[in-house]
Amino acid sequence: MTSKYLLPRIGVGAVIWNEKNEILLVLRNRNPEKDKWSIPGGKVDPFESLESCVIREVMEEVNLEIEIQGLLCMAETIRPEHEEHWISAIYEVTVKSGEARNMESGGAIADMKWFSLEELPANLACFTVPAIEQLQHRRTL
Repeated sequence: MTSKYLLPRIGVGAVIWNEKNEILLVLRNRNPEKDKWSIPGGKVDPFESLESCVIREVMEEVNLEIEIQGLLCMAETIRPEHEEHWISAIYEVTVKSGEARNMESGGAIADMKWFSLEELPANLACFTVPAIEQLQHRRTL
């Protein structure tokens, strides 16, 4: 199948803060973006709202029940060489309950860790970068 027949896919991501003002990142264990750190998230299923999706994905990936604070930004990834075009809604969320735990160990997520915005890893997933840039820009205002 050539890329001219592919439609953009829709995804979501969550910037999850802890009490130390750190964000949770997961190390991707599969392509796309294998071996890169990413905010938790995933693809929107048919007939699923964006907000329902981000709540579901966070629970599935890191075992946290979250509350959405608002839309942080949109991210668009266009990589024709991989036949990928993603449009992702990135939400800022807080934890309602649960303890962060890798629910996909040995699967989609190799590791997870809390990071301050000043000490982020260099190998960030492409759709995570706009979220980080938005957070850093907000701090300069």
